[in-house]
Amino acid sequence: MPNLKIFKNLKTYKDSFKGSLEIKPQNVLGIHLGKNTATVVCLNIEGKNKNLLGSFTISVEQTGEQTLANLALLITQGCAQRNWQWSDVAVALDAVLYMQHSVHSEFTDPKQIAATVRFDTEEALSMDVTDLAIAFKVLTGTQAGAALTVFTARKKQLTDVILALQANGLDPAVCEPDVTSLTRFIPSVASIPDDSNSLYCLLALRAAYFIDYAKFQQPVVMRTFIVGQSQDRTELLKREISVTSGLLGSQGPVNFVRAYDFTSQVDSQQLGKALHIDTELFDIAGAASAPADCSDYVGFAIACGAALSLLQKEPTANFRSDFMPYLAKKVAFEKSVKILSICVVVLVIAVGLFLQMKLFHISKYRSQLREKLQKEYSAVLPGKKLERGVDPVKKLAGELRRVKDAKSGQYGPANQQTPVAKLTLVLEAFNKCASQVHLSVDSVSISASVINVAGSTSSRENTLKLFDNLRASNLDILQQRLDSKAGLDVFSISVVPKK
Repeated sequence: MPNLKIFKNLKTYKDSFKGSLEIKPQNVLGIHLGKNTATVVCLNIEGKNKNLLGSFTISVEQTGEQTLANLALLITQGCAQRNWQWSDVAVALDAVLYMQHSVHSEFTDPKQIAATVRFDTEEALSMDVTDLAIAFKVLTGTQAGAALTVFTARKKQLTDVILALQANGLDPAVCEPDVTSLTRFIPSVASIPDDSNSLYCLLALRAAYFIDYAKFQQPVVMRTFIVGQSQDRTELLKREISVTSGLLGSQGPVNFVRAYDFTSQVDSQQLGKALHIDTELFDIAGAASAPADCSDYVGFAIACGAALSLLQKEPTANFRSDFMPYLAKKVAFEKSVKILSICVVVLVIAVGLFLQMKLFHISKYRSQLREKLQKEYSAVLPGKKLERGVDPVKKLAGELRRVKDAKSGQYGPANQQTPVAKLTLVLEAFNKCASQVHLSVDSVSISASVINVAGSTSSRENTLKLFDNLRASNLDILQQRLDSKAGLDVFSISVVPKK
């Protein structure tokens, strides 16, 4: 992996410490959190470049209130003094806040491991893990399963940490063991050969970290434990390096050792001669370009490694995946979305009811208007109802044209079918010969299909002349009845216009 720019630019740190650096919006915060101390770094991301904005270390050991709440408050105040802004926070828990175990899983798929790691841990520890939060790191995998390093922390203690940070505006997206942060930090600043087992030993003031890298710069052994300040650190390294080499098994022995000691007590030449392994001191301060006023280089490295966890897509040994997985800002976002959804639903219902009432009033008005129009329509066109989908204005306009055509004598196949047109045809035919045949009309009835006429003439011959005149006037006689009565020829006929 290429070296990170953040550890190569001390001037950037100094400028940011003075408050002269422009803060970019996409910053991440890394915190190495102990019971009484914390080291904080802020990284700025610009594409693939990662720059250090600054770092600081705080402690509550000298204050009267040695609580997590007070420590979280000091972290927030330190960030505010430097005008830092950030989008995400990652926390690396100090070794005193968690326990580490070696566990074997029958699975190699991360999802299957995550689903069964709690049962495997409970079986390996022979204890109830209900009150423990669990995170894990897959070290090696074979057909027989995977070798895991499992980390456990008390849920109550982890709850206190997360709630204290959240109360001060720090909601960690990642909460992992500090040793996993180191496994991410070391390859970013050191060149690790792929063909040998390289062991990195970092001795902090109160903790020791042993990380062995095999092929592809992947850690195959991770160990962390508490050390005393008065211990002989050279002897400690001799013993624990041998133990770590024995844990490698099929991976082979350790070929190269890099060691760092916070107290500067370790003699690398003496250590190498005793172990018969190439050994050198690991200049963590120079490799990381740590700020000159940094008092805890290991804590600085851990905080940087924690911040880098926010930039990778691979899963981390994150306690929050198992315990309190929902971030405060995520909960707030989900609540906002829920409230917004309820508001939208209420608004949609209100708009729907408003439109429904408006539609109801319009429909009611249309029904009243139609009833009124139906009466007027039936008065103009007797026996006819206003059908739905028919434009009454056009219908009445057509009837008006037919009436006008009938009065003007312009008849055609279309306008001869109305009752008025039929009656007009019959009366005009009667008027042409009424005086000649001595016509007397007793009754006229009009139906939708025919006109029935009852009357009399002076003789049968005149009656036949009347019929001939009707036929000549474009009328057909469908039925006829003839009779003689009191010297008159009586008739009853049904007449329709010719088609």
